[in-house]
Amino acid sequence: MFTFLLDAANAEELANALNYSDGAVASIDILWTLLGAALVFFMQAGFAMVETGFTRAKNAGNIIMKNLMDFAVGTVVFWFIGYGIMFGSDSSVFGGFHLFLDGFIEGDTVGNIEFTKIIFQTVFCATAATIVSGAMAERTKFSSYLIYSLIISLVIYPISGHWIWGGGWLAELGFHDFAGSTAVHMVGGIAALIGAKILGPRIGKYDKNGKPKAIPGHSLTLGAMGVFILWFCWFGFNGGSTTSMTGENAGLAGSVFMTTNLAAAVATVVTMILTWIKYGKPDVSMTLNGSLAGLVAITAGCDVVTPSGAAIIGAIAGVAVVVGIEFIDKVLKIDDPVGAVGVHCVNGALGTLLTGLFAAVPVGGDQSLTGVFYGGGFTFFGIQCLGVVSTAIWVAVTMIIVFLIIKHTVGLRVSAHEEVVGLDIEEHGIESSYADFMPTRTVVEDNRKEIEVPVHIMHGIASDKDSKITNVEIICKEERFEKLKEQLEIIGVTGITVTKVSGCGVQKGNTKFYRGVPMDITLLPKIKVEVVVCEVPVEKVVEAAKKALYTGNIGDGKIFVYGVENAIKVRTGQEGFEAMQGMEE
Repeated sequence: MFTFLLDAANAEELANALNYSDGAVASIDILWTLLGAALVFFMQAGFAMVETGFTRAKNAGNIIMKNLMDFAVGTVVFWFIGYGIMFGSDSSVFGGFHLFLDGFIEGDTVGNIEFTKIIFQTVFCATAATIVSGAMAERTKFSSYLIYSLIISLVIYPISGHWIWGGGWLAELGFHDFAGSTAVHMVGGIAALIGAKILGPRIGKYDKNGKPKAIPGHSLTLGAMGVFILWFCWFGFNGGSTTSMTGENAGLAGSVFMTTNLAAAVATVVTMILTWIKYGKPDVSMTLNGSLAGLVAITAGCDVVTPSGAAIIGAIAGVAVVVGIEFIDKVLKIDDPVGAVGVHCVNGALGTLLTGLFAAVPVGGDQSLTGVFYGGGFTFFGIQCLGVVSTAIWVAVTMIIVFLIIKHTVGLRVSAHEEVVGLDIEEHGIESSYADFMPTRTVVEDNRKEIEVPVHIMHGIASDKDSKITNVEIICKEERFEKLKEQLEIIGVTGITVTKVSGCGVQKGNTKFYRGVPMDITLLPKIKVEVVVCEVPVEKVVEAAKKALYTGNIGDGKIFVYGVENAIKVRTGQEGFEAMQGMEE
């Protein structure tokens, strides 16, 4: 990987290294690599959407901020020292200290080809770091997370990256990880596993007997959008890793695109079928994780497996992600809100090992590096196993040290109060990441001008001072609201107070599963309509509501009738009947 850029200092040297006679041809390869870098950068948006969607709304801003800072902090420290550690040549274990690219770039030389490789590697480094934020979501101090992000980009990722891609000892043995199943995804996945374990589960995740409880994310739509973004960008992640779109590499890029897409698609289908069988219905969030699992698993060998091999790897990944997520959640009792460990750690390691079985194309022409199932013997497979184990040990040991030091110094976890209220408000001062969760006003149109009026307005009007004031509270499905409003207007109720709520009746919303965990209570979206009446008989309001809401099915809603002791108009101080008279203003 990236061999054509290792020693090139300018376009002419690059062309010679590739046996090109035309510098323009080399420029095509540079353009292709930069395009791949841009796509890998956009994966940050995909990760941000997945992690935001699979967590609760009160932490959405915090998740976005962490993903943003992963890239920003990672870029700076990788430029400062990380790149030198990864691609220096001091030894097969440690690249060397090359501060600010010393030895790679003379000063700030404009137009140096090495910049192409540097930016490509920078976005890969940021990807490894950002995997952890989802597993540690909703209860990690922002300041502590920044410290972690800095350290993994500064030294932990670069050292293991040197072993694999920087000419280190694993590369010398023949370890093959084309685009980073181990170098990027397993590294991030192991760090996520260690971080989530030391951090502990979210409040309410496990009951007193250790049984996991489902804590659904607030937006499957955002999660799905993130997965589509990641799938799209993975063509740059894997395809761009050819670092060339000329000569034989043009065909290789097409092969990589094919195997990448096929593995992801098969994994998605397998996960859907498996969850359908296990849970009675196809699980949406788990199936989305299945897509990512297939992408992670194929990343190591996408350049050396056939489409059939890619399909098999995808199928295995589709099963492994379900088993892995459930094992981590139910057996290890590690709270991973987005399934990052099951996706990246489990399938990063698995995909690298499967490359040792399904590699059908000799790597570098060396027949000994062909997979077991294609007559290559077990030597190559053994090297793959060694690479996975050694990298896992390196990351696990260093991350345990890092997280324990953070925990016992600045602290790793927010307080119980901060966790319950939400990290958006407590860590960033954000009332809500969604404008429509805040008190809002609506604009109504008449023939002369726009008039702003409060969303929650008006009630029934009292006819005399002795009339009883009554509050009728109606809980109903959102889709029946317009019908209810029409019926209330027919009987003379000209105003209502409307609130979006969620809840369930005695059926507890019916038994459902979220990521393989049965939900004790499924809170369903509802509308709460309050009508304060005096002139209009309560019985007419109740009958109108029943007429509008009845379908004969479970969940039609409920009606509650309360006596109102008094009504007070804040502006004038009027009470009772007189206060009700002003409700039409």
